[in-house]
Amino acid sequence: MKGKTVISGIAFMMALSTYAQKDQIKALEKAMKNPNPSEINTAIANAEGVMANATDAEKAHFYFLKGNACLDMANKNIDVSKNLTAASTAYQQMKTIEKTSGKNKYTLLAQSSITDLSTKLVNSAIEDQNKGKFADGANKLHSVYELDKTKPLNLYYAASFAVSGKDYDKALEYYGELKRIDYSGEGNNYYAKSVLNDREESFGDNKTARDNAIKFKTHTNPRDEKIPSKRGEIYANIALILMEQGKVDEAKNAFAEARKANPDDVSLIISEANLYYNQGDFVTYKKIIEEAAAKNPTNPELFYNLGVAAIKTNDYKQAEAYYLKAIELNPKYGDAYYNIAILKIDADAKIVEEMNSLGNNAKDNARYNVLKGEREKLFKEAMPYLEKAVELNDTNEEAKKTLLNIYSMLDMTDKYKALKAKM
Repeated sequence: MKGKTVISGIAFMMALSTYAQKDQIKALEKAMKNPNPSEINTAIANAEGVMANATDAEKAHFYFLKGNACLDMANKNIDVSKNLTAASTAYQQMKTIEKTSGKNKYTLLAQSSITDLSTKLVNSAIEDQNKGKFADGANKLHSVYELDKTKPLNLYYAASFAVSGKDYDKALEYYGELKRIDYSGEGNNYYAKSVLNDREESFGDNKTARDNAIKFKTHTNPRDEKIPSKRGEIYANIALILMEQGKVDEAKNAFAEARKANPDDVSLIISEANLYYNQGDFVTYKKIIEEAAAKNPTNPELFYNLGVAAIKTNDYKQAEAYYLKAIELNPKYGDAYYNIAILKIDADAKIVEEMNSLGNNAKDNARYNVLKGEREKLFKEAMPYLEKAVELNDTNEEAKKTLLNIYSMLDMTDKYKALKAKM
């Protein structure tokens, strides 16, 4: 008899618990009809306190209501950021419970609210970005991803926000997830021009909507824009964060893995090269950039970088050849013109050193005149490159100062005055 009495007692307590949970859920539903946020928050807290032993259906129902209540308060401008985050957490818990139990009643009922919440979270994250609150923005964007994992672009931006906020551990977590799901972000954006205002409008990645707009003649001039893969950037950022954390060997391994997975990604090759450049290993840097240039021989930046690498390894003749190749590929590459000029002018230091070492006899005077002629020749060779660099980049003050000195040394008074007047 005692055993039966105990079982009856347990059953009685469970029944009381079930009634308490249902009562608190009803209390929350009632409070939600009242605009007083204090009463709503109290009802949420009371219901939350008895949810531990609730059934999955009751838990899902509670988190559905909590999500709705918090979203409603956010929509009424009550603790907006806090309530948006709370609503997201509640809906995520609801979805997890229903997915585990094989149900989707409240998940379906919450769809429109989740869509509304996601939009508000993204907009709030953008506001956080404008205020420099990158950590808050990253958390919100991550919440949007958790609400709908079919849109990993939100996770990609969450990782970017985390990097901007220097929360590298969080950024690594997010990039690691992007890597795990093999996210590339590759695709297309679709555009068309509105007949109402003659302005081009974006339809995002919704080709059907754009094509329908063309079909129903509300828009004209359809245009597709290719979105390049972000995979190389993601892999590179993982490695760069590891470098920032002083984990050089892990960063090198990350690049090796990334290159194996994306052998033709030039941006990834350049990022790996920069790792070695920052370490002062210019030989390996040059080797990797040469590999990138072989894969993309029309990229002027790669040949410019090869010029920089050649300078670091004291191969000045090769450096000039690379800079000239960069200019051939991009005649408006101002930095390449400037670097060629500096490359030529650098030889002046040795000439001046020898001139200063000469004496006052006839032989030394003759040598002095020869060296003076070599200096003038050197400046005349550098001058057009500097002039072009200044023409292409009017903000390059160093180029302007160097050009002024050349005009002065070559007694080019008119050019000196004209340039000086612009400074």
